[in-house]
Parts: sequence; structure tokens; C-alpha cells
Amino acid sequence: MPHLNSTAEMQAADAAHHLHPFTDTGALNAKGVRVITGGKGVHVTDSEGNRILDGMAGLWCNALGYGRSEIVRAVAEQMERLPYYNTFFQTTHPGVVELSGVLAEVTPPQFNRFFYAGSGSEANDTILRMVGYYWDLMGEPDRKIIVSRKGGYHGSTVAASAIGGFDFMHAQPGLPVGNIVHAPRPYWWGEGEDLSREDFGRKVAEDTLNLIDDTGVGRIAAFIAEPIMGAGGVIIPPDTYWPTLWAGLKERGILLISDEVICGFGRTGNWFGCETYDTAPDFMTMAKALTSGYVPMGAVAVSDRVADVLTEKGSEFGHGYTYSGHPAACAAALTTLDILRREGLVERAGSDIGPYLKAQWEALADHPLVGEAQMVGMVGAIQLTPDKAARAGFDDAVGMICREHSFASGLIMRAVGDRMVVAPPLVLSHAEADELIEKATRALDLTEADLRKDGRLS
Repeated sequence: MPHLNSTAEMQAADAAHHLHPFTDTGALNAKGVRVITGGKGVHVTDSEGNRILDGMAGLWCNALGYGRSEIVRAVAEQMERLPYYNTFFQTTHPGVVELSGVLAEVTPPQFNRFFYAGSGSEANDTILRMVGYYWDLMGEPDRKIIVSRKGGYHGSTVAASAIGGFDFMHAQPGLPVGNIVHAPRPYWWGEGEDLSREDFGRKVAEDTLNLIDDTGVGRIAAFIAEPIMGAGGVIIPPDTYWPTLWAGLKERGILLISDEVICGFGRTGNWFGCETYDTAPDFMTMAKALTSGYVPMGAVAVSDRVADVLTEKGSEFGHGYTYSGHPAACAAALTTLDILRREGLVERAGSDIGPYLKAQWEALADHPLVGEAQMVGMVGAIQLTPDKAARAGFDDAVGMICREHSFASGLIMRAVGDRMVVAPPLVLSHAEADELIEKATRALDLTEADLRKDGRLS
């Protein structure tokens, strides 16, 4: 194929040959895809020369921003030295050994052993296999059911999409959803009715525990949840939710899987979201910011409670991936973790840029179109509403209108129904935070004007 120079040429070639994830291909091809050609710091540039603040850190992953030459050099040097070798056949390599040791240092103290994958989806598939294997070794083979949450996202492979809580994914032909039970989500704005936020948090946690009891504790393999629900709309739970739920899970001896694909590596102002909410999970799912998105990688943190059983009672764990612990991915992860520690970016998200952005972000709740604005660390959501007092939602997804205005204004925000979400790189400066808020406000103003014009907002 000849070199493509113009935006129109790239759009045409993309439409002819590329199928995009989670996309209405016909609608996208008719509209024309946006072509991103470069990135530096917290901004990307498109093929028309527009400079856009990446308020979503790529896809929740680019914690360190674009153009980190340290990571590029580390990957290139590793590929010169050993571009690939597997970790099957009783072999290892220096990168995966070193990375495992560093992860043992930065994860909560119960984690000392790690299994590697190519993505968060693969990591969650791994955990499901490992959980079943664990309970078989413990002499409780009836524990097969995974409890997850409605609206939770855990990936797009077959098993991961089954444990996720999106009906439209479950409706795809042939997708197995057996042995999965979905509990309610802690979405106070949309589902809290007349309860206070605190009472609703306790109620959802108690409803989840009642669901476990009704299903039968002896049949439950594990409960999986994101500390803060990400792709489901950045649902930040009431303060009462996790303490109530965690106490009940411990009382029942239920394994907890903390899906840290979005919340991990500083996003919530701590290294991991489970630390923000004071839980002690048995597994953690990791990906995305593990390499700052520079090279694909996923990982499973396995607690000593589980790993000791697997190593002392088990034989061969019949599971693995060709690219488990890929040397280049390990180099990217090691450099990413070194930068996070050396530059104090996790601490900065909790005590500096996080609070600075949060104050301005939550002030957006005063906008006529915004019902609530929440942020923890460096992840936040604003709820669009036609009626604040009634906590009403829109009949259709006005978020996409706001998203288009946001892009046109020079800011990438994600729309999830009528919620707008951001998760900018951890390296965001104060001036760039001001820019984010200014452009988000402009997008809200333009969306409000559109809705008033067509009668959807009085």
C-alpha cells in the first residue's frame, strides 16, 4: 500500500480494511475516523494538526504521558538483547524475574507471586481458572460461581465479558454466562431513590451479601469488582459501601478479586484502589498503567493465601500464554514503575495534582447541565441531567453530544450514557488541569445550548 498523506486517504483506507473495537462500523465509516498522529506529554495531535488534551490517558492507561524516551530506549535495548523468549519449559529471563520482585515491593504485603498475560482481559480469564483450581485443591469443588456486578467491566475475552455486567455483551451469540451471578452496583445518583448516599451504600453491600447467602456460600468461588467502576461510568461508591461489603466477605470466607486494571498504579491516589478503600484482596488484576500503555501487558497478583496452596498442594496448572512475561513488556513495566517511584507520581496524585483537579472538577456540579461531579485521585465523572432535584437522566445518550463538543474544544472526555468521565495522565500539571476544566466547561456550555435549542432541556 502506498504511503497515505491526507486525512481523507487514511480514513478511506481505514474504512476499507480496519474493524474497530466496540464500534458501529457502518456509522463510523460514514462519519470518518479521527486519525491521531502524534503525542507529547498529556496532549495528542491529529492528522489535521489539532492539539488535544488527552483527558482519558489513552484508554485509562497512559499514566506517564506520551514521549517518554526512557521507556522507548529500555524496550529497544531489551529487543536488541533478547527480543522474545517464553516462560514455559521451566525457563525464565532476567526481566520477568526483576519485574516480579519490584511488583512484590509496590503491591500490598499479601502479594509476592505474579502470573503474566497480555492484557487485563487475559488476566481475568487466568484468575477464573486459578480460582477454580484453588478450590479444587482445597477440597471444595462445588465452589464454581463468580459474583460480579451489573455495569462492571472486566474485559472482552469470552470469560472476562461473561463476568462483566453488560447485557449487550452477554447477548452476543454463543457467549457463555453460566456460573456468574450479578450483584447490584453502588450507583447512588441513578438508583439510590430516596435513600441517603450513606444508607444506599450500606444497602447495596447488604443486598450483595444476601445474594451470596441465597446462592449458597459453599458454592461461591469469588467476588470480583473494580474498586471504582471505570468503563461503567466511573461509579464512585458511597463511603459506606466497601467497609460493609468487605466485612461481610471476610466473615463468609469469600475470595475477593480486585480488578485494578483502571484503578491500579496511582489512579486513585494510592498505588492500588484496594488500598484507597482498605480491602485486602486475594487477587489483583493488573494491566494498562503497568507499562503506561507503551507495550501490551497484563498481570495477576496472587496472594500468599492462594499461592501457597497452588505450590504446595497442586501439580501442573494447565494454563498460560505465548507472551506471558514478554521481555519487551517487562522492560517497559520496569521503567514505568521506576519513573512512578522516582518522580513520586502516585503520592502526587493523592496529595497534589489530584486534590487540585478535584476541587475544580467537583465545582462543575454548579453547571446547569450537571447533577453531580465526583473525583477520587485522578479519575472522575460528571452526571448530565435535565433535572438536578429529581436526579433525572436523559432519555437518550446526550453524552455523545458532549463528547463531540469536547473533542472539538480540544479535550478528550469519554461518554458513558449521560455520564462524562476523565482519567488524565498522572503527570498532568496545574496549568494543564486548568486547561482541562476550561475545555470541559466549554463542552458543557455547547451541549446545554444544543439541548435547549432542540427542546430536551427547558
